[in-house]
Formats: sequence, structure tokens, C-alpha cells
Amino acid sequence: MEKVPMTAAGYNRLVEELKHLKSVERPNVIKQIAEAREHGDLSENAEYHAARERQSFIEGRVAELEDKISRAEVIDPAKLSGDTVKFGATVTLADEDTDEEITYQIVGQDESDIKQGLLSIQAPLARALINKSVGDSVEVSTPGGSKMYEIVTLSFR
Repeated sequence: MEKVPMTAAGYNRLVEELKHLKSVERPNVIKQIAEAREHGDLSENAEYHAARERQSFIEGRVAELEDKISRAEVIDPAKLSGDTVKFGATVTLADEDTDEEITYQIVGQDESDIKQGLLSIQAPLARALINKSVGDSVEVSTPGGSKMYEIVTLSFR
């Protein structure tokens, strides 16, 4: 069974979502199904079919979350150190064409949010950065063509 790396914040978000689905969403959809059944003929009951579809989605998401939580490997970036990029690292990159700088923290797949500077470990840029050091250049294929970045700073926080 493959471990799923994530930060404590990402782990806590998954646990909270699971609790919400089990304690709020699941009972609500069960109530909606019961109410829709009271309206009679289920074959032409759109409310019933919508509620069953929602229930299916909720149950699938619960199973997915339970699986990820059971395989979670919670990593605290503040306890990491070193001079190469790895999971949890906060990296400042300079675009070699424009000299524009951008900072990302490499996080688990479920907690990534580019707008917040959280880059998934599965992203092509993150994979290109792994095991590189400050001063190294990396090339990443993007839809707009190849881009070159230089690692300016590296920290673990």
C-alpha cells in the first residue's frame, strides 16, 4: 500500500471534510431520499434520482477520503532540513526569461492550490525540482512551450 505524503494542515482538512460528509451531508441526503419516496412513483421522481445521485457521490468521496487518511504519511516541513528540494520545501524560483520570481511550497496532491503558492508533489514543476539545489536550473514543459527556472532560495518551514 503506497503512502500518501501530506502536511498536517492537508491531513486535518481531509479529516474535517470526512467528518462533515458523515455527520451532515450523509444524514441530509438520507432525509431527502425518504421525502422523495413519499411522493410516490420513483421511476418519474426527479427529486429521488437527484438525491440518490448525491448519495452515490457522498459515499464515493467518503470511501476515497477514508483510503487517503489510512495511507497518509504526515510530514512536518519544519522538521526537515537539507540543501536539496524535497516534499515540504518552500522554493523561490526565478523565470530565466523574465526574471520574475515566484514562491511555492511542495505539498500533497490533495492540498495543492497554486493561487496560495501550494504546488502538488505530482505537478511537473515539482517533479523537476526534486533533488535540485539553490542555483540549479530546471526545465519544465508547459502548454505554452518549455520554461526555464532557477532555484533562488530553499527553506523548510
